[in-house]
Amino acid sequence: MFEVYIHVPFCLRRCGYCDFNTYTATDLGAGASRGNYANMVIREMELTREWQLVHGIEEPPADTVFFGGGTPTILSADDLVAMLDAVRRIWGVAPAAEITTEANPDTVNEYYIGRLAEGGFTRISFGMQSAVPHVLKTLDRTHTPANVEAGVRAAGKLGLRSSVDLIYGAPGESLDDWRTSVKTAIDLGVNHISAYALTVEPTTKMGRRIAAGTLPKPDDDDEAAKYEIADDLLTAAGLAWYEVSNWAKPGYESRHNLGYWRNVDWAGLGPGAHSHYNAVASDGAGATHALRAWDIAHPRMWGTAINEGRVPWGGSEAITPGENLEELIMLGLRIREGLDLTRIDRAIASARESEGSTSLRSIDAARLRPMVEDGLIVIETDAEGHTRVVPTRVVPTRKGRLLNDAVIERFFALAGV
Repeated sequence: MFEVYIHVPFCLRRCGYCDFNTYTATDLGAGASRGNYANMVIREMELTREWQLVHGIEEPPADTVFFGGGTPTILSADDLVAMLDAVRRIWGVAPAAEITTEANPDTVNEYYIGRLAEGGFTRISFGMQSAVPHVLKTLDRTHTPANVEAGVRAAGKLGLRSSVDLIYGAPGESLDDWRTSVKTAIDLGVNHISAYALTVEPTTKMGRRIAAGTLPKPDDDDEAAKYEIADDLLTAAGLAWYEVSNWAKPGYESRHNLGYWRNVDWAGLGPGAHSHYNAVASDGAGATHALRAWDIAHPRMWGTAINEGRVPWGGSEAITPGENLEELIMLGLRIREGLDLTRIDRAIASARESEGSTSLRSIDAARLRPMVEDGLIVIETDAEGHTRVVPTRVVPTRKGRLLNDAVIERFFALAGV
């Protein structure tokens, strides 16, 4: 499986809670302007493809393409389609590929969405965040719930699937405010909803206001209660959790997001985007290693590298077998399909062999029992309801999702990481 992520770093304005790599200027230099951005990304695709071939990487056609930001829909629909067409030309796109763009509800209309549909897009993720005006104001969002509904209706009319993103824990948001937002999202009839706890970064406008005492700090217990409200309401509406912060009707999960949690290969394009490869040729003897890389964050420096004919990476690192083991545990414990213990055992063996570690050890059902008894995980059973002799998958409970970091730490300890 191969995925392509395209970061669009432009926004009309910066929201007070946002610390993403985004900019409000229309021209950031070195060709990194809104008007020329698609051309720059297409050139990065070509450079990336050349790098892949040199390093022995022959990817299949992209199974998913995702445009994130920033605000991808601040660009023209023709620009987004041009970049998607370039993915088709350079890597190919699988026949039933999932093609998604994030969208600010203020920046799209039926004509815009129609052009995306004509160009091959299959899905739009709308940044709804809340359905309550005073919460939207606190988050510095300018759209209204009516904008979101209009976008979802237009997408459905034109044959595109919709998802909406919500944020809980904003200062001043009550439990009833949050219930209103979740119910409003459900009433839109979408088949995918994401709900994220607000993360306050000290360098943001909101972070500075909280530090100054003019806004209350988000409360962990309040956020846990809101997660439970979301899980109850979404489950009752037929949307099942498949990742800690994501719920979907069966068959409508975001394949792109699942690719990240499954640690597949993906090429990240655009300032600050990350890439991941499982097997990069490292020498003439056929040896390979996993690799993580990240693009230069500032668009002007990113553009300069592209203009000089260089893949615009700000850095990269080889992923050791031990680090791979840690990532498999962290990622597997975030998703409904669970942690594959057979895969973990293989990763442990690989790390032992390559790093000579004597602390790493396999995990069996008996050693997992304390976490089962604490209500943090369940062990998958076979069709007859009997626990397998060697359990193949471990799935976090709702309590385990709320305490995900603690569950991961306990697994690390069990594995001797």
